[in-house]
This record gives sequence, structure tokens and C-alpha cells, in this order.
Amino acid sequence: MLLQGKAWKFGDDIDTDVIIPARYLNTSDPQELARHCMEDADPEFAGRVRPGDIIVAGRNFGSGSSREHAPLAIKTAGVSCVIAASFARIFYRNAFNIGLPIFEAPEAVEKIRAGDLVRVDVDGGKIANLTSGEEYEIIPVPPFMQEIISAGGLINYVKEKLAARGQK
Repeated sequence: MLLQGKAWKFGDDIDTDVIIPARYLNTSDPQELARHCMEDADPEFAGRVRPGDIIVAGRNFGSGSSREHAPLAIKTAGVSCVIAASFARIFYRNAFNIGLPIFEAPEAVEKIRAGDLVRVDVDGGKIANLTSGEEYEIIPVPPFMQEIISAGGLINYVKEKLAARGQK
């Protein structure tokens, strides 16, 4: 699987309140959440992000509360994946649960700049900065978690497994 888009750069410790501010948690409508994604960090993000674009962030991305609203807002906004130096564990799990690809790649985070064109070769475990010509390694994602992402999230993954066994 190849993912490609413009890099949106954010720093360290971007918590779930920055990803989707608590004042919008009175809805679980993914489209409404997407309209407010990252607005406290970059008020223009939701209106300017394009399908396939990539968030690149520092350490501890997604810290804070355990709300699934955060990765859902990112995914619904059209972001194809998040590359970070590290992720908060609960965000890491929630991202996989809803089918948002995330990758730990500290060197890539250090060198990619806002606006760079970035390609992620999920199967090859590489990130290419098409703007600078540099390549970086991805910390490998276990194969079963790659299957969850490919299925579009944990619920779809379980449905596919049950269907393969002839169960509903």
C-alpha cells in the first residue's frame, strides 16, 4: 500500500484536546468532528487539508483522554496517515481500531518540513520525502495490525474473519 500527500507539521505532545477540542464532543458525527480537526493548533487545517495529506508530528502524539473521536476526526478530515516520533498508547490503539494508519519514524519527523510531498510505502517500510529526495525507515507495524488497517478498522476486521468462517 502506498500513501502520498502534503505534510502538515505539528510539534510534540499534541493531545486529544488539540486534535478535537472537547467543546465539540457533544457529537459523534464524523463529518462534524472533521470540520474542527486540529483547529486549536491550526485554525485553517480542516479547511485546507486535502484527501491523502499526511500529519507529521513529534513525540507523544495523541496523549490525553482516551476518546476515539481524535483519530476519527483525523481520518474523516481526509488525512491518509500520521507519522510521529512516538504515540500515546491509547491513541495508538484507537487509531488502529478505526483504521487510521500511523507510523513511528523519528528521523522522518526530524527532517520532513511542512508542505513537503511525502510518500509512505507501507509494505516496504519506507517513507520517501519527494521534495528533498530523502528516505527514512518506519518502525515496523506487526502484520496482524496491518490487516486491521487494511480492513478499515477492528470492527471490519472481525466481520471479515467471521464471514470467512461462515459466521455472521
